[in-house]
Amino acid sequence: MRTTLLRARVLLAAAALAALVSAPAYAQQSTTEVPLEEEPVTVVKDGTATTDGTVAGEGGGATIGGATNTVSVGGAEAIAFDGTYVWVARQFRNSVSRVRAGDSMSAGTFKVGENPVAVIYDGSSVWVANLESDSVTKLRPSDGAVIGSFAAGDGPSGLAHGGGYIWVTNRNTNKVTKLRASDGAVIGAYAVGNRPIGVAVVGTSVFVANNLGDTVTKLRASDGATLGTYAVGDGPIGLASDGTDLWVTNFFGDSLMKVRASDGVVAGKFAVGDAPAGITYSGTYLWVANSGNNTVIQVRPSDGSVLSTYKTGNTPFGVVFDGVNLWAANFGSDSLSKGAAAR
Repeated sequence: MRTTLLRARVLLAAAALAALVSAPAYAQQSTTEVPLEEEPVTVVKDGTATTDGTVAGEGGGATIGGATNTVSVGGAEAIAFDGTYVWVARQFRNSVSRVRAGDSMSAGTFKVGENPVAVIYDGSSVWVANLESDSVTKLRPSDGAVIGSFAAGDGPSGLAHGGGYIWVTNRNTNKVTKLRASDGAVIGAYAVGNRPIGVAVVGTSVFVANNLGDTVTKLRASDGATLGTYAVGDGPIGLASDGTDLWVTNFFGDSLMKVRASDGVVAGKFAVGDAPAGITYSGTYLWVANSGNNTVIQVRPSDGSVLSTYKTGNTPFGVVFDGVNLWAANFGSDSLSKGAAAR
């Protein structure tokens, strides 16, 4: 009898330990889905043009289960915050939408170039990278007026700003183009790695994520000289800096890497969600959009620990912090997700 009771206690203790180990070590958080302003778009499917912004059956750049399914074709891919408004690049509508951060109300949709895939705010203007137009569009934040459209290399894919310049990655030519922010003049174009996507300015250096090269290239911002090329994970795509270190999302490797900005030494590799893409630093925490499992996670920079996770819409690619809330741009559902940032 005593042996039976002892065995039962051991089994119960083991079960409790297993439950503790398997339980998530982070808080589960909720978000609110914010729809984006609709506008008619023309989609040709099997020779039939529609203007409802959807595609019936397989297509629209997404893999869907059955012939009667409907998917959004807006493609909300990138996101930025200007202090008042959240700006969203919608790849398949050739436009950017503006949403007031305070109350989530739509504040207009503005035409840009063809297939916009990146958007940033440089402190005075909003910039959009147009993948198929080989251009960037400069907008006035107050009313969305186009200030200018400028040639920016072949296949503009990522944007960063610093020191009065805009840096544009060119995925089709393996280069990064430097523009003067005041007038859009091209200052130079510099060779980097294979299929550059993400870009970040850190102090006097520019870092570029080479998505098919599994590397990050470091350039001197003043003249574009290559200072180093560093091996990272599988499919680097997003970059952010916490002021000291560079953080890299590895899209195909399902990981986040901490890279010392001074010399490119990898200081840590951390498991995150499925297909991590966009990343931003809020001043305290990192926020990572996991496009493959529809979440955004909060990461502590000191040790890479995941502190909380937020469910989002379908296929979040871009993420930004507005000082109170985090926002995710959901590519698959052409929407935004908004959640109060855990502190």
